[in-house]
Amino acid sequence: MAGGVMLARGFADPVHDAQGVFRAVMDALARPGTIQPVATRLAPPAPLTPELAAVALALADSDAPLWLDAGLARDPAVAGFLRFHTGARITDDPAEAAFALVSDAAACPDFAIFANGTPAYPDRSATLVLAVSELGDGPGGWRLEGPGIRGSARLAASPLPADFSARLARNHAGFPQGIDLILAGPGRVAGLPRSTRVTLED
Repeated sequence: MAGGVMLARGFADPVHDAQGVFRAVMDALARPGTIQPVATRLAPPAPLTPELAAVALALADSDAPLWLDAGLARDPAVAGFLRFHTGARITDDPAEAAFALVSDAAACPDFAIFANGTPAYPDRSATLVLAVSELGDGPGGWRLEGPGIRGSARLAASPLPADFSARLARNHAGFPQGIDLILAGPGRVAGLPRSTRVTLED
């Protein structure tokens, strides 16, 4: 109970479940364009999706502040759930967040408001986790090239901002600085690290 409200449960098997999600996310970032399954029975407070919650529970901790988009920040139950199950501090300042959770991917803020690292410490940057309703490797998406990809790969996701491909191109151009992205769809995740070159498919 938190403030008289029943708190939604976290992972049924915290160690095993967190390790499974962590491994899926790391594989997704190491092999951009691959779709990694995420099995979760979480039922977090809306609009926090089970996949956003699973990634947060697997990655965030007391040393990794979380930033929530407007939809997630609107309901105190979301912050309460995340604080209780991760120990992470919820920050209102996107520039100090280690992880940013975005429930409304189509309204994803500009990447520049988040920590992009510095020339001396490029690893001091944020990872954005975006909830999408569609995520796959079919036509009509992006062509991916770079480390972890043999030749090229394809990835498609929606909904996203109309200028998202241009944002990804700018993000890659700043490498080794920049943010990393995790796209979290129903039961699956994919990674778009800053090292990946993304172009729209012809």
